[in-house]
Amino acid sequence: MSTTLFAVGERVLCYHGPLIYEAKVLKSEVWDETNTKLDTVGPHYFVHYKGWKQTWDEWVPTARLLKYNEANLSLQKDLARAQAAATSASASASKASTSARGAQAGGGRRKEGGRGTKRGRDDDDGTRRPEMRLVVPDTLKVLLVDDWEAVTKNNQLVTLPRSPSVSEILEEFKQHVLSSPPPNLRDPQVVLPTIVSGLQVYFDKALGSNLLYRFERPQYAEIRKRYVTGPTVQVNEEREMSSIYGAEHLLRMIVSLPAMVAGSTMDPESVGLVRDYVTELMTFMMNQRDRFFQSEYDSASLQYQNISRS
Repeated sequence: MSTTLFAVGERVLCYHGPLIYEAKVLKSEVWDETNTKLDTVGPHYFVHYKGWKQTWDEWVPTARLLKYNEANLSLQKDLARAQAAATSASASASKASTSARGAQAGGGRRKEGGRGTKRGRDDDDGTRRPEMRLVVPDTLKVLLVDDWEAVTKNNQLVTLPRSPSVSEILEEFKQHVLSSPPPNLRDPQVVLPTIVSGLQVYFDKALGSNLLYRFERPQYAEIRKRYVTGPTVQVNEEREMSSIYGAEHLLRMIVSLPAMVAGSTMDPESVGLVRDYVTELMTFMMNQRDRFFQSEYDSASLQYQNISRS
């Protein structure tokens, strides 16, 4: 799509992490392969978050913006209340072994789920969009919150390249399902290769624009230089991001799928098919979490921290 949905100077709501904040559109551009700044094409908007320092101003794709209206303001409040409830619940939950983190994760994942389904119901043009509801296991919710805290609060980074990578995890998942097909999955021999291929392609396209926290962008730029665009990279030896990033970013993509589906033209049957396979993938990742997810992140240097804020 080459037309912009938001005007310069327009007051909008913008996703930043799991929450929504009021912002203002300062600039808009339509990018193609020759001038993209985030490895994505189409309309992009340079936004300023209300009450935030200008250092937080950033380019965002259309998928992260919402119209400033009553329905979306209600969604913003719902997410804020969920976070507040999670914070207060952490005190009583501290008696359990995974207490405080588990409580925050519950709130955090409710927020993500709300993002996808709510937007599916409240499209501005009144057209009902496809809707996919994902039930994220509590164990994975905890990992999502740990991941968010490590990067945004503790100035830490995932070690790259990861092993196993996204592509390796998806291949393992495919072999796992084909070796013992769950009864709830339809036609794995036919459907599964397409699902896995689609998830990998979407990951490669979505990583730079939708799956990174701002603190991770300098690392991402360095990874692209090392494996894709740099002078030492040989022609036809470039690596896809799905061969470098791992479970942490794959999980971020999975919980963003409802929002992606809400903006698509998928029919209900296809949505249900994808949901069933993605749910099975989450179960697989949960069962393999000790092997798939990094337990200790790398602490970023002061030089890196300064670059990330510039």
